[in-house]
Amino acid sequence: MAGPALGSLCDVLPAAAALLSVPDAVDRLGVTESVGKQVDRVAVVLVDGLGWHLLPELAGSAPLLASVLAGGAGRLTQLTCTFPSTTPSSLVSLGTGAQPGEHGILGFTVNVPGTERVLTHIYWRSYPPSAQWQPLPTWFERLQRCGVTARAVLPALFMGSGLTDAAYRGADFRPSNPDDDYAGLVIDELRAAPGLVYGYTADLDTAAHVFGIGSPHWLAAAARVDALLAHLLDALPANAALLVTADHGGLNVAPQARIDLDTDARLNAGIRVVAGEPRVRYLHTEPGAAVDVQATWTALLDGRAQVYSRDQAVATGMFGPVDPGHLARIGDVVVICTGDTALLASKREPPEAARLIGFHGGASAAEMAIPLIVFAA
Repeated sequence: MAGPALGSLCDVLPAAAALLSVPDAVDRLGVTESVGKQVDRVAVVLVDGLGWHLLPELAGSAPLLASVLAGGAGRLTQLTCTFPSTTPSSLVSLGTGAQPGEHGILGFTVNVPGTERVLTHIYWRSYPPSAQWQPLPTWFERLQRCGVTARAVLPALFMGSGLTDAAYRGADFRPSNPDDDYAGLVIDELRAAPGLVYGYTADLDTAAHVFGIGSPHWLAAAARVDALLAHLLDALPANAALLVTADHGGLNVAPQARIDLDTDARLNAGIRVVAGEPRVRYLHTEPGAAVDVQATWTALLDGRAQVYSRDQAVATGMFGPVDPGHLARIGDVVVICTGDTALLASKREPPEAARLIGFHGGASAAEMAIPLIVFAA
């Protein structure tokens, strides 16, 4: 496998746009060189949960990806996703080319400032209004303004959601249903007209969460993803390129590595709202309690998490530049798990969260490193 990360998830759509000769689009990833020829259509497929460090583990069930790892197909490079390493933040970073601190989708869940509400981005519909909550233009909008068609083939249940608008605003949407030939829909769009076609699959990530990385269900999902990619590659028009990437990696968390903050009065003291997810928590504190909360969590989670004040977390640059209007979405205290620790919140979150096996969201290489695979017909 290749060495250090070449770039970021934020660089993928600008590189695809450069491949399509969009003015001012910069290819920082060497995609144009990898393709090596003129193309007028590009498919970008994001495989949810296809972490860089997971590729060797799934290769036995995925012949195409095994060939990529061995250098026999495509061009493989290592990228990093944005932080937190969670799907909503990453999808919007892909779509806008911006860091979470800039676009404002700063976690799987965040507190809506000035309220007690916790917004779960994957269930976000009309409030807050998506154009206010995430005001940056997307690359789909930029492409359309330049006269380049931009389409997104997405599950029908994604249509009309706040997250879909925040990440893919400006795309022409093509809804898919579970019994559709998804690869066929993407290929039909590629053949129909020049431009960009975006695709997404959550199969691998769902299996990781529910059954665990390395489980038979996860390996079966890897085989299905590999078959999808092989179908796309086999049917790829001669004047097209295929870019495959991911939003994050992941790791399994054993039962003994889980801490339930809702069953420890010391961890609950001074907390008003808990957001984030089990690998990175945003703690919104009662007035005047932030210093004590940070000190308590630092002592109790010594060796298992890094605990920051909001200002300290922002100063690390982990979120990228943070728009002042987005600051309050970050907790007064930010807790980032290290090792294989997870911080559950059993009284504040659905019980399904405690039953998950695979997790992500943190800053480890297993969670942050992702692949970029470039194929040309």
